[in-house]
Amino acid sequence: MPVSPDVREFLSKLDEMGAPRYGEQPTDVARQVMEDGAPALFGPFEPVPSEDTTIPGPGGPIPVRIYRPEIRTGTLVYFHGGGWVLGNIKTADAVCATLAHRARATVISVDYRLAPEHRFPAAVEDAWAATTWAHARRTELGSTGRLVVGGDSAGGNLSAVVARHARDRGIELALQLLVYPVTDADLDTGSYRDNASGYWLTRDGMVWFWDQYVPEGDRFHPDASPLRAEDLRGVAPALVITAEFDPLRDEGEAYAERLAQAGVDVTLKRYDGLVHGFFRGAAVMGASEDALDLASKTLAGALSDN
Repeated sequence: MPVSPDVREFLSKLDEMGAPRYGEQPTDVARQVMEDGAPALFGPFEPVPSEDTTIPGPGGPIPVRIYRPEIRTGTLVYFHGGGWVLGNIKTADAVCATLAHRARATVISVDYRLAPEHRFPAAVEDAWAATTWAHARRTELGSTGRLVVGGDSAGGNLSAVVARHARDRGIELALQLLVYPVTDADLDTGSYRDNASGYWLTRDGMVWFWDQYVPEGDRFHPDASPLRAEDLRGVAPALVITAEFDPLRDEGEAYAERLAQAGVDVTLKRYDGLVHGFFRGAAVMGASEDALDLASKTLAGALSDN
């Protein structure tokens, strides 16, 4: 199907404004632009009590924002998107508050170290540290003591990696929420070719993100490209969300297929007519609401005792 009308309008406005694409601005400027634009992109949302604090990490204290709705079942550890280069707990605020409110979950939003200042595997190390911290306190954080990891884009990448590490180290996760995740460093898939430009996230943008994150070394290491993991048997059940006009579509769906082949309970939902980033764009892309609702209901089911 064609790009949805509201997405087309959004993309046209970006073109009219001459908005720079990823990789076309200095990193500090791009980070500020993303942070400043996040509230208008998502729009109003139901606030949830939260606190900003730090937890121990391998490279020093890791900033986190912890959302605590009045009724809490289990805990979601959330990793924001931004190509491992951009984003923070502020850009993820609306998404995390919404998931916390609708799923009745404690949500820990993790401000992991960013590239290029901190390259691979720094983000993985911080994501794992946050997950083990939450696991050790899971019965304090939620009534069921169940734990989930999740994230969008680069955050989905980190979630998939953490889920495999959790399996290997005996930590039980109830779910991995993977929203248009980066799963592979292969930039020559069909969706990369079909959606190389014109759809917000571009192929050139992803080249830039990878160059910041893993400029040297093995980009196909399974901790960078989880699609390359040899064995996915026994990892947590997954909800994988993809978008039709997203360069990352094929690798996300290939990962869902790998999980299914490994006997993992996986739900794959492709949103036709949409582009990468729509999950945090509720104010400009109407289908975001459906995706947020699907994610929240799936989270609630995974974290519940029922």
